[in-house]
Amino acid sequence: MIRLQNVSKQYSNGKAVDDISFFIKEGETLVLLGTSGCGKTTTLRMINRLTEPTQGDITINGQNIKTQSPELLRRGIGYVLQHHGLFPHYTVAENISIVPNLLKWTKEKTTSRVNELLEKLELPLKVANLYPAQLSGGQQQRVGLARALAANAPVLLMDEPLGALDPVTRASIRKEFNTLDELKRKTILMVTHDVQEAFELGDRICLMNEGKIVQIGTATELLFKPSNDFVSTFFKEQRFQLELESIQLKDIWQLLPKTIEGTDEKVLSPETTLWEAIDTISQATGLGAERFVTTVNNQNKQVETGSLMAAYTAYKNSFTA
Repeated sequence: MIRLQNVSKQYSNGKAVDDISFFIKEGETLVLLGTSGCGKTTTLRMINRLTEPTQGDITINGQNIKTQSPELLRRGIGYVLQHHGLFPHYTVAENISIVPNLLKWTKEKTTSRVNELLEKLELPLKVANLYPAQLSGGQQQRVGLARALAANAPVLLMDEPLGALDPVTRASIRKEFNTLDELKRKTILMVTHDVQEAFELGDRICLMNEGKIVQIGTATELLFKPSNDFVSTFFKEQRFQLELESIQLKDIWQLLPKTIEGTDEKVLSPETTLWEAIDTISQATGLGAERFVTTVNNQNKQVETGSLMAAYTAYKNSFTA
């Protein structure tokens, strides 16, 4: 869907982006992660031509972006900014309607789409007539996302979309992002410096340093198969939690003990992460009052903290065996 081939961006003081190449599949979310100044935002801005590359080619659906005018290109790409980028003198409805109006949608179609997005993003319809300054930070960011989604563009660029929010609001909106059907149908490139955010929202992560790509892969690949010391060190402080959050019950299925048949068992989805499973078990009321199982191919296996940690250790060791 989106392909970068040998792309660089040269400034007078050096290269902000240095000969990078990657491909984002249709419907995939790729997260650009790295230290400040590593070239993440420059890379993202080159895709919608807010920044022009010095060399290399960028294609979307096989079409080189240089063959379109920047204005037409951007109308087909949703763009979410860190500080929402809403026009303060426009109402919420007017902000969301900007691209539909440029595309000459009917008033009825535009109004219907605005109301649909407000509902999906859990915003009351009455905010449509308010101005951005009258909203909370979380509400403003939701409106910024609604504006990017309004014209139903197949590609979405997100530049630190939650960076300006407090930790509680940020965590809440991350959970909403994971369940929003609008995002599941998009090809997304997202920039963040937040490791937790990258692991929760990305299908794959592209770790950058000094304008270059250090490693691209899934969360488990970066954690358990780091390409060099930089990758290992980058995740060092949060490694244990990240590892538990990146492994799902289905990944360690073969390492779990068989279930002793019983009754009143609570079933955990195979997509449950180890972190979620351990948290769920620890919060269960009454010592020994509840048993947890997970089911794959109609076969139950027992899930309890000790067996999970043993399976986690065996799974982790399998990468270095």
